[in-house]
Amino acid sequence: MVTTNKGPVAIEAQALKALAKANGVRFEYEGAVMSGTPVIRMAEKTLAGAELKGFEGILNGTSNFVLGRMEAGLDFASAVKEAQELGYAEADPTADVEGFDVRLKVVILANELLGANLKPEDVSCKGISGLSPSDIEDAAQANSRWKLIGAAVRNDDGSVTGSVSPKRLDLGHPLAGVNGATNAVSLDTELLGAVTITGPGAGRIETAYALLSDIVAIHSAGASAIVKEAA
Repeated sequence: MVTTNKGPVAIEAQALKALAKANGVRFEYEGAVMSGTPVIRMAEKTLAGAELKGFEGILNGTSNFVLGRMEAGLDFASAVKEAQELGYAEADPTADVEGFDVRLKVVILANELLGANLKPEDVSCKGISGLSPSDIEDAAQANSRWKLIGAAVRNDDGSVTGSVSPKRLDLGHPLAGVNGATNAVSLDTELLGAVTITGPGAGRIETAYALLSDIVAIHSAGASAIVKEAA
């Protein structure tokens, strides 16, 4: 069973995994966070043993596009209108620009990669609608730029804190140069430091690839199990 629908995964991932296991199947949802860009499997498989401490990312292409157009001189309303005309933003862009979409993705990543048990209401959330042209200009003059950042960190006591908010990043930050509708996540690891994954966060082909990658993963796991049984 595979999905790219982030809502059910953010709210009931563990229950859905248990249901799948009880019925002898697997439940995969790689595309629920960054569409075809493999952040979940990359962190769990390729970076296994690197000791993930937290992450921060640009997880919504619409808000990132809007911020980029505001840097180019548009006000917030004009930038959102352009995003709608180009098909990046919905008729009601609230979920994107107020950070609600990012909050769900933070919950998914925090629970999957950091072993948290967060619900959406546990993650503080602030969007980009309050940023003014003067905020954007002040950041540019200070060699920085605003990005809507979804993040989570494992605290010293083992708890996990998640947040969504606009942050002013220095231009040398690994996420500062991520422009347009592109998504990116910077994984904070104990052994390697920051490992940043960048790629498309939406699109028909990209979403289809995410589903395909989950199907391949399920098939590979099944094939491995057969080999072990034969041995």
